[in-house]
Amino acid sequence: MDRVSVAIDQWRRECPELELLPMELTARLGAVSRHITQDYLEPFFNERGVQPREFDVLATLRRAGEPYALTPTQLFKVLMFSSGGMTNQLDRLEKAGLIARRPNPDDRRSMLVTLTAAGLELVDSTLAPHVDNEARALSPLSDEEQRTLNALLAKLMKGLEADV
Repeated sequence: MDRVSVAIDQWRRECPELELLPMELTARLGAVSRHITQDYLEPFFNERGVQPREFDVLATLRRAGEPYALTPTQLFKVLMFSSGGMTNQLDRLEKAGLIARRPNPDDRRSMLVTLTAAGLELVDSTLAPHVDNEARALSPLSDEEQRTLNALLAKLMKGLEADV
């Protein structure tokens, strides 16, 4: 039995009148997220000298296509960071030489964040091993189970995002 099962069994004993499936599901989602982050993502990115959220910024710029540039507001909306968190990420990435900030030619009041050659190389050399690492994390599930879970989580996300 995993930790969530132990806790839920204890709650069922103490509060048998409660339907605990929502608690069990949210606890499992949180535990799975923590495991994947701590056991797979953080070690993987630490070996490459970046944090997972920093890689998210770089990857977002890369998948935007050439010229690999977005405004901080566009990054903020896509990545759902706080504005202060985004500024901190950008400061660290700029200091590491992975991004550059330059004036936005379409709007004098804003800046563009662009991938540098080093940032582009980091993303391109890291992406395939990153996907393989995620596949290892999900390997207890068959391909069919992964597709089913993906569809269910997409449905859940759509419902949660509609509520906001």
